[in-house]
Amino acid sequence: MVTSPDAPDVRVLIVDDQHMIRAGFAALLDAQEGIDVVGTAEDGAGIADIVETTQPDVVLMDIRMPEVNGLEATRTVLGMPGDPPRMLMLTTFDADEYVFAALRAGASGFLLKDATPEELVHAVRVVAQGEALLSPRITRTLIADYAERPPSPAQNMALLAGLTERELDVMRLISRGLPNADIAANLFLAEQTVKTHVSRILSKLQLRDRTQIVVTAYESGLVRPGE
Repeated sequence: MVTSPDAPDVRVLIVDDQHMIRAGFAALLDAQEGIDVVGTAEDGAGIADIVETTQPDVVLMDIRMPEVNGLEATRTVLGMPGDPPRMLMLTTFDADEYVFAALRAGASGFLLKDATPEELVHAVRVVAQGEALLSPRITRTLIADYAERPPSPAQNMALLAGLTERELDVMRLISRGLPNADIAANLFLAEQTVKTHVSRILSKLQLRDRTQIVVTAYESGLVRPGE
């Protein structure tokens, strides 16, 4: 992803209970052009005050911390007034029971702590641009979890009653992991038209980003694993 030289730096806050993780991630990200680490914290306690003081664009949030965990902290941050930062969750587990709850709470993505430096930098930039990001392993876990559940009741489709057939088509393709360009090719639409459909889906369903679109598609029964 190319960053415009005129674009403001992406402001990042790192919250993790392990000092070496905080220090290592901070050093790595601070060395990148266009990224500025504005603060670190070892726990989710007092996260609202920390966010208010540092004004980050992206928060790297450890999902498992001993006092206030990342899920509680994420709910607090995303419940703040105004335009809250994007939340990128960090975990050492690709099968983490908090993953699904954090996605529903509005997290923009997940990254495993053993990700490469390039993957970490890419994740921060992607999330800062308003996109959603999931580690491939976490995505597989998410899909496997839904595959083990009984079929969703038909009434769950009522969640999607306000969407047009074309918006449902777009939602299905988003759930397969396709970017806008590929969705446009599949549906013989202009890419800008696809972007408009995505915006309308987010607005009608009151969702935050594409990650929540995927979760809603599975929960509603619109998409089944393997389809």
